[in-house]
Amino acid sequence: MPTTPYARNRMTIVSLSAPSNPRLRMEPTGSPRTLLDGGWWPRSTDPVAELPGLVLAIDTVRGPITRLVLSAAGWDTHPRRLGVAGRVLRLGYFASQPANLLTALCANGDRVDLLIVPSHTADGAADAAMILAATTDNLVHAQHIPRTVSTPNPQTAEHTRDDEGELAPPRRQAIR
Repeated sequence: MPTTPYARNRMTIVSLSAPSNPRLRMEPTGSPRTLLDGGWWPRSTDPVAELPGLVLAIDTVRGPITRLVLSAAGWDTHPRRLGVAGRVLRLGYFASQPANLLTALCANGDRVDLLIVPSHTADGAADAAMILAATTDNLVHAQHIPRTVSTPNPQTAEHTRDDEGELAPPRRQAIR
C-alpha cells in the first residue's frame, strides 16, 4: 500500500547520510538578552539532509534539542519527526514563522533563535548576514538581515544629497 504525503510527513524520518558540518555562527557569550543567537547557512532546502548536522552542533553548545520550529515556506518537505543521534525531534512548520528564522527548543528550557540564510546566497553576503546575526548587540530581526547586509553603505556608494538632504541617485557620466 503506497503512503500518502500526509502519512509520510507523520513518520519519523532518519537521514541515510552522515550529518553535514553546518555553516553556523553562534553568539559567543550565550547571552539570553540577544535578539538572535546566530546564523545558519544550509547548503540545500532539504530538511532531512540539513537539520541533523545543525542539531548536533547546537547540542554541543546549548544542550540537547527536543523541538524545531521552522517556516512552512522554503523547505522541500515537511517531516514532523526527525531521528538524530538516537532520539526523535519534533519539527513544526508554521506559516506565521518568518522564513529566515529557525527556533530550537532545548531539553534544559533554553531557546535558540537562528537566522536562516537562503542556500543560494552569495558567499560574502551569507557570511556578513551570519556575522550580524551572531553579534551580541544586533538589533536587526531575522527577516530584515538579508536586506540590511545587501544594502550599500551610503558613505561608500556614489550618492549625493539633494537640496533637502535626501540621498539622490548616483550621477551618470555620458560615454563619449
